[in-house]
Amino acid sequence: MQASLHTFDPATTSGSVILDTGKVVPFTAEAFAASGLRHLRVGQRLSIEVSGDPEAAGTLVERLWIVGIGADQAIR
Repeated sequence: MQASLHTFDPATTSGSVILDTGKVVPFTAEAFAASGLRHLRVGQRLSIEVSGDPEAAGTLVERLWIVGIGADQAIR
């Protein structure tokens, strides 16, 4: 699934994405570290995998990547 970067804190390397439905889903520093990426910019399109139903409360991004960049290093 795809989403746009909503927030990103370079100090903590955590943030959130916004789904095309408008739902904001957070990601942890661990998910970012596993992505193989170094930095993200707000509004950037990302491919993501989430835990469970993306529209449910408590959902987290488990994996994020830019197609063609970092996907091979990401933990599945």
